[in-house]
Formats: sequence, structure tokens, C-alpha cells
Amino acid sequence: MEKSVIFFDIDGTLLTEDKSLPESAKKAIQQLKSDGHEVAIATGRAPFMYKELREELGIDTYVSYNGQYVVVKGEVIYTNPLNEIEIEKFTEDAVKHGHPVVYMNHEEMKANVTEEHAYIQESISSLKIYQMPSHDPEFYKGRDIYQALLFCAEGEETVYENQYDGLHFVRWHPVSLDIVPSGGSKAVGIAKVMEKLNYPKERQYAFGDGFNDVEMLSEIHNSVAMGNAEPEVKEKAKYVTKHVDDDGLVHGLQMVGLLK
Repeated sequence: MEKSVIFFDIDGTLLTEDKSLPESAKKAIQQLKSDGHEVAIATGRAPFMYKELREELGIDTYVSYNGQYVVVKGEVIYTNPLNEIEIEKFTEDAVKHGHPVVYMNHEEMKANVTEEHAYIQESISSLKIYQMPSHDPEFYKGRDIYQALLFCAEGEETVYENQYDGLHFVRWHPVSLDIVPSGGSKAVGIAKVMEKLNYPKERQYAFGDGFNDVEMLSEIHNSVAMGNAEPEVKEKAKYVTKHVDDDGLVHGLQMVGLLK
């Protein structure tokens, strides 16, 4: 079998709705690696949010922060931090609207509010990482910030849209949005990986379920949307597999011929 590279989203793709890794998915990853394929992760999460998962699966190539922090075989090969001036302007706007902000680099995250905010607690705890941001409103100053989080109810983000040329907003939770540099995406991060690994497009695969997977599923030659994905996401994929909770990952790998 020709060797391929397969990129997996985490939440709703590798991990089930309750954030557990199915044994079937773990065995599938082990089989792919045993067959000589390159297994990678492409996620909106920070690197520190899935270190244990990478170690459990033996994965050392990954695209974090929706393409802003890219590692190939343990080596950082590409970073795309947010513009500090734009972060400052955005933060001032968010404070006026009463919306908390969290700043994230490759090692940790800090909030611009001191109190335990319900939206921060609700959204970040849904990732089941058992880690909350501590307080440092100036954390973004003088260091590379690869992603920020805005906390607001659905629809409230419209006051920020089209106000910042350098910022792109992607909702990942009913009360939270990712903020990444404009033009940044998982697809861009994967392209950086391909510059290093050189797999032909027909040997590139991607699995995802979220709105932050749209570019990746649109551009990767063999793209698979999970059964739990929204209809708009499924439309962008070449294949649609079963729900993540119904061994959708394994089914999808069988659909595209990577597993028997």
C-alpha cells in the first residue's frame, strides 16, 4: 500500500461527544502507523491542551491553533502569531461590551478578567482539560500569541465582525469564539506540513466535523466529514462517515480504503 498522511481533528472526530477516545479509534491509529502511514493532528486546541493525547497515540506531527502553530516530527516549523496592536484594540472593544478575552501562547493561557466568568468556565470545561486560565490582562504584550478566545453569546460577535482586518472569528462553542489571524486556517497549517513531508495530494487525507474544519475539508484531496458535523461542513467534504460516537472514525478510514 502506498504511504499516506492523515490529519485528524480532535473534538468530535478523534474524541467522542463526551471527550473520550474510543478504543476502536486508538487501535485504528496504531494500525495506520504500523502500516507506515503518517498520522497527524489538526486542531483548534493549544498544544498544551492535548499533550497527553499525542503521547498516548504516539503522534509528533500536529497543527495547533487552527494552523497558527505547526510541528513536524517534534520540530516547530511554522508560527503565525496575532498582531499585538490589533489584540490591544480588540481587547479595549471587548471590555466596553463586557466580553472576557483569553490570550494563548504555545505553553499557557491567561484571562483579562479576575473573576471566574461563567462563559469561560462553561466553554473551557467542555474540553475536559481540567485547566482554567489565570489572570494576566497584559499577557499578550511582548510575546507571541497564537490565538485568543472571545466569550459572548451567539450573535453578540457581530459587533466585532469587519472591524479588524487582521483578525478572523470562528465560533467553536455556544458562548465562545476562536480569534486567529486573518487568512490563517488548518488548511494553511497542513500546507506547511506538506512542504516538509511532500506527500502527493492524492495521498493526503483529513477528517473533521467543525466549522474550523471547512477550509481543510475543502482543500484536502481526500476529505471526510464526521456524521455529527453540521450540514454546511458535510457539504465541503468528499466523504461523510458515521457519527463519532458510532465508530465513525474507523468507518471513515474503511470508506477511503486506509483500513480493511
